[in-house]
Amino acid sequence: MKKILITGAGTGLGRGTAIGLAQAGHQVIATTELWSQVSELRAHVEELGLGDRITVDKLDVLDARDIAAVAGWDFDTFVSNAAIGDCGPMAEIPVDLVRRTFETNVFANLELAQRCIRTWVDAGTAGRLVIVSSMGGFLTAFGLGVYCATKHALEAIAATLRDELAPTGITVQTINPGAYRTGFNDRIADTAFRWLDDSVHFNQTKDVKARFAEILADQYDPQDMIDKMVEIIGAEHGAYRNVWPPATEELVKQVQEAAWTRTV
Repeated sequence: MKKILITGAGTGLGRGTAIGLAQAGHQVIATTELWSQVSELRAHVEELGLGDRITVDKLDVLDARDIAAVAGWDFDTFVSNAAIGDCGPMAEIPVDLVRRTFETNVFANLELAQRCIRTWVDAGTAGRLVIVSSMGGFLTAFGLGVYCATKHALEAIAATLRDELAPTGITVQTINPGAYRTGFNDRIADTAFRWLDDSVHFNQTKDVKARFAEILADQYDPQDMIDKMVEIIGAEHGAYRNVWPPATEELVKQVQEAAWTRTV
């Protein structure tokens, strides 16, 4: 049995994974960004009869008080899953939105990971850090470049921590989901239309919407990814890199290989 802290458990893959891990027999601290999500998830946990397996609490990775509270929690596995996305064409997206996305997806998650690592080092705990990245950590897509850039950064952070922490016994893994129909991808695509202005920008709304519709048309059943995340996180040992589903792994490899022969 593992004692697992997971962020971003209010919705989507994080929520499903937290529940799945508890159903698999692990102790889970499932954290959400908002108090309203805490209340809703606690009620759902009780309905499922998992109250003795899941503790639900608020952990906004940008809130210093929430971060400080982590020091009092008991866990040996940290699943860094919290993420946001601001989207739109990279050539024109306001840079303050880029900074905001990096602040949550990269800087805040790194700060929390550092705190967890220090706690484990001081206690002599051979903990595990699981960084939920994305297929976007290895490739890009129209309008999603900012989100992908944050995931590229997480890949470098994860690989560096993996090597640095080897002497401590603390292990690092990454999980790279493909495109799953949780609503997250659709919501971040919508953010582009809060700033895109046809009277100002050369990227026009109708064209951006058409490109997003094409990208978002083919998404997988999220339960498939949830089951895989439960398997990976719950295992005693496993691969460092975990891209899922297999079709996405193959796509990533094709894109990376093509980059070596691409000309401009």
